[in-house]
Amino acid sequence: MARLSTSAGQPLDDGAGHGSAGRRGAGAPLRVALAGLGTVGAGVIRLVETNGALIARRAGRPIVVSVVSARDRNKDRGIDISTYGWEDDMTAMVARDDVDVVVELVGGADGPALTLARHALRSGKGLVTANKAMIAHHGLELAALAEDAGAPLRFEAAVAGGVPVIKGLREGAAANRVDRVYGILNGTCNFILSTMEDTGRDFADVLAEAQAKGFAEADPAFDIEGTDSAHKLSIISALGFGTRIDFASVETSGISRILAADIAQADTLGYVIRLLGMAEVDFGSGSEKPGLFQRVQAHLVPFDHPLAHVDGATNAMVVEGNFSGRLLFQGAGAGDGPTASAVVADIIDIARGIDSGFEADMPFSVPVDSLEAMAPAVSGHRCSRAYIRFIVADRPGVLAEITAAMRDAGVSIESLIQKGRADNEGEVLVAMVTHEAPESAVTKALELLDGSPSLLAQPLVMHLLGA
Repeated sequence: MARLSTSAGQPLDDGAGHGSAGRRGAGAPLRVALAGLGTVGAGVIRLVETNGALIARRAGRPIVVSVVSARDRNKDRGIDISTYGWEDDMTAMVARDDVDVVVELVGGADGPALTLARHALRSGKGLVTANKAMIAHHGLELAALAEDAGAPLRFEAAVAGGVPVIKGLREGAAANRVDRVYGILNGTCNFILSTMEDTGRDFADVLAEAQAKGFAEADPAFDIEGTDSAHKLSIISALGFGTRIDFASVETSGISRILAADIAQADTLGYVIRLLGMAEVDFGSGSEKPGLFQRVQAHLVPFDHPLAHVDGATNAMVVEGNFSGRLLFQGAGAGDGPTASAVVADIIDIARGIDSGFEADMPFSVPVDSLEAMAPAVSGHRCSRAYIRFIVADRPGVLAEITAAMRDAGVSIESLIQKGRADNEGEVLVAMVTHEAPESAVTKALELLDGSPSLLAQPLVMHLLGA
């Protein structure tokens, strides 16, 4: 859809109502519709009410919430919503004359959230969302709708809560070729791992504490199996490398199989264990074209690395640019305050008019048609040191069987620890660290051991984070 512009690049009304978020003139209030009044939605209301005058000065115009929508109008949320308009059907908010920007905080990759997002953008209304699942699955479609309508699409709060990772990539590192991005993208997992580290308790015990404190859901699989981190990583990859979002190709594993003994062994070796999302363009896959490597996996992180000191429910992301060097973004990755802060920051950008010009057409920093469709990288050639943990039967010859498989696969062992498990009579924990080797060699060694009656559980493999 064509857009009309002034010589300064600001959109004019094309007669179809597009670009409404930027057309109302400097100083006119930016009027917001808010869908979803859960923890984050209530946080947005509190933030706008508390910091309204400050926000108006920084945005150059007041930001006002015109209308809200949620499943239960009468629920006690600790805020007074009686002064705001109400719509039972949240999609009806889009057609209102007192709405310039729609904020979607409903959640879910599909369903009502996606319907609302599509409707808002097709109507030329700005969209701000904290919905990482929706962006990971449908972000390219929504970006194309935003481009066609000349409407702003913002999703800073979808990744790392209040940590400005997306702004850092889109703005701070815009002049750089990004070589690698990696970091801690899920606060629930980081709380569990760092608490296991501090207390020596096992996973199940700490998970129960995280659920009691509200850090983990009643069904924690989305977090602890790595899916949440994979959603966020796929979005960051697209922004960092100019590639199309490819959530389906993220190699994903979680933390539910990590034992207190693994935490202790890592500490002895000079490492902590953290669930990391990592992505880079891989030029060594053996194919004619480079591939996109994306993985969520627990890693051993050396004590002297900045990520080793990220504790509790904190998120942290490292961006490596060819001129900027290593950039570290760190802060609260969830919660009403931090996430609401990111949502309102996006609204402020729209209010300032940042998204009413050329940038409005590029939610992923370049036009959607310019994003490269990059094939998933073949990871077998990647070389690293690995921590491999076995739980085996306590009988003669088991250790020789394991080391023979490593030898036959071409994996050299740097160190090896064998110890009994006091709480499980007849079981022995064997942990080793390999010298640097191709991942395919480690995979081959485990295939040689597959089906062995000596192994009482599936081996656990975690790579050691390099410099």
